[in-house]
Amino acid sequence: MKRSIVLQPLSREHHTALALAKTCERAALSGDEALVSLTCQRAIRALESELEPHFRAEEMSLLPLLRSKESRLLAERTLTDHQQLRGLINALRQGDAGALENFGKCLTAHVRFEERELFPVLEGLL
Repeated sequence: MKRSIVLQPLSREHHTALALAKTCERAALSGDEALVSLTCQRAIRALESELEPHFRAEEMSLLPLLRSKESRLLAERTLTDHQQLRGLINALRQGDAGALENFGKCLTAHVRFEERELFPVLEGLL
């Protein structure tokens, strides 16, 4: 789908996030403690250097555009997802395979939600 020029950079970042999510899920299910540990560190770095700036851009620039009652629910879901992903960082720091798998699944679900539900609504407002 052709995205608004405003949303294109964020949409491209979603592709990278999906690749990370799949890597996290695979590592978590591998049973390889060293791989889990390395992937947890990779997820932490990505969360801090890539995902957090992405989340802040959405929260500061896009979510304020969602003012109707229906679209506010999309904003609330987005914020809840962001908080859920941020909330996994301590468990990732402990090398928790379950948290790594959960991070991957949550990140995938979040990206899919934004691409399929949030961004189409924002496109109508941009």
